[in-house]
Amino acid sequence: MKWSTTLIVLLTYCVISWGLLALAGETAFSNIHEFFYWIIVTASTVGYGDISPSTQAGKWIVSLFVIPVGLSLFALIIGRAASWTSDQWRKGVRGLKNLNVSNHILVIGWNGQRTIQLLHLLLREQKDIEEHRDVVLCVKADIENPMPGKIDFVKVNSFSEDEDMNRCCVADAAVIIIDNPQDDLTMTTSLYVNSRNPDSHLLAYFDDDNLVRLLQLHCPNAECMPSVSVEMLAKSAFDPGSSVLHHDLLNVDDGGQAQFSVNIPANTESMTVEHVFLGMKKHYGATFIGLAVGGSRQHLELNPSLEQVIQAGDKIFYIAQNRIKNIQWNKFNAG
Repeated sequence: MKWSTTLIVLLTYCVISWGLLALAGETAFSNIHEFFYWIIVTASTVGYGDISPSTQAGKWIVSLFVIPVGLSLFALIIGRAASWTSDQWRKGVRGLKNLNVSNHILVIGWNGQRTIQLLHLLLREQKDIEEHRDVVLCVKADIENPMPGKIDFVKVNSFSEDEDMNRCCVADAAVIIIDNPQDDLTMTTSLYVNSRNPDSHLLAYFDDDNLVRLLQLHCPNAECMPSVSVEMLAKSAFDPGSSVLHHDLLNVDDGGQAQFSVNIPANTESMTVEHVFLGMKKHYGATFIGLAVGGSRQHLELNPSLEQVIQAGDKIFYIAQNRIKNIQWNKFNAG
């Protein structure tokens, strides 16, 4: 039964009940407000008893019609409401709902356990920043939401169709991460996403380094992650432990030292790398490792000279046990 049909049946029940009680001479129900209060209390089996039929005919009407029919309608409405709620929840789990989010982190693609680990790390990083961002997973794979209640989930037929991608609010995302098993799908999705949301922070993972250079020709602001497994093997061959070191710097979930970044806020006095290096270590137990002048994503200087000047708007990278909040930059120039 549709909701419209249910509403019509309910109104018909109320009208018939009120008419029958009026014919039976039940004056207590002549007030429309009192009647609706009584019919709801009676049909829901609460039965406060403050209002009740007083005539013999009224009692028969209540016994044979008002209560039996009311109980059936009450059960029907509760069942419909429960079914609708369950259906909406199932739609969310299956990724069939249209989202209404903005400034969110959108993960496009499914790589099994690797994607779950990515989502887990994103949620872990969220705890350390003041600005909350919803995490949305958009997939083509035939799966359900792997983390219900923690992330939003959308299932689409294509990563390059406007109607599908509008469901995950691709044009309003602040950060878009693309990681698919096939590099060619990652490439086409990246080009589409960049055309829909050129101001987002676009991140794409490739196994083929040649595609990294190709994407950056068309999307200069895209930040591409090539596979570094071969380089990691070679480095560890001559510097044993390098793989463990790099893993710890990227993993924020094991309680070790990890790599973070922070933008130098506006109206901060200029200072040298030496001041920042010593200040971070002295006041926060952190190690300064790199600098992005103007906050550029593409030009990062590792281990810059101590004399280099750092200004407001620059971004610094550091190693620490946890992300540092509310850095007191004025302490650095003071020594």
